[in-house]
Amino acid sequence: MSTTTITTTEMQRDYIKEYSHRLGRDMEILHFGHAGRTLLVFPTSMGRFFQWEDFGLVEGLGDLIESGAVQLVCVDSVDGESWYARDRPPADRVRRHLQYEAYIVDEVLPRLGGPPLACGASFGALHAVLLAARHPTRVGGFIALSGAYDTARWLDGYHDDNAYFTNLFAFLPGLTDAAYLGPLRAMDPKVIATGEQDPNVDDSRKLAALLRDKGVDVGLEIWPGWAHDWPYWKDMMRRYLAG
Repeated sequence: MSTTTITTTEMQRDYIKEYSHRLGRDMEILHFGHAGRTLLVFPTSMGRFFQWEDFGLVEGLGDLIESGAVQLVCVDSVDGESWYARDRPPADRVRRHLQYEAYIVDEVLPRLGGPPLACGASFGALHAVLLAARHPTRVGGFIALSGAYDTARWLDGYHDDNAYFTNLFAFLPGLTDAAYLGPLRAMDPKVIATGEQDPNVDDSRKLAALLRDKGVDVGLEIWPGWAHDWPYWKDMMRRYLAG
């Protein structure tokens, strides 16, 4: 494992590179902050672990990080090897995602000191909610921005059990197990937000309705305009972290 820590008077920044046994390759993480609630940050589709820093979200949350209110753990993605790997059979795409999920659950979460708040925008929103729904005892809440949540669109019509249980629109309607629903209902916050002109706005409405049908009191907010861009996501994160 390679770790580099840079500490200024304002913010601690840790770079971590280590081999993942679940994925069979090196993975990289950026950690910002020294205290406070942990945000597990997923990048957008095929994005990298440094995306929130490059696009200004870390700076936009800087006062919260510097004060010790929150800390960010920004993970890398393998979307180009899973959902977006059109050169691979759909079954392999789903299996690679499940390996990535195992990396998060078995190799990242145990080091966080408690259930994090899963956060993401665009494809990262899918990762955040899917992790929360599939492992609700390991996640303390979620903030999902401008997401697309129907994973069937990346599988070319392919169906199997893995595809079913990684599609929120497939497995949520039949979910009755209190061991899953109880922790989901207890999460705080539970936020789904998007823009009224976002092409995936109906996904957000449908997901919120499915969760509410299960007694999960999720907050759905439809922002004016397009809202599928980094300046909007910065404003959204500040709003929802403030409660």
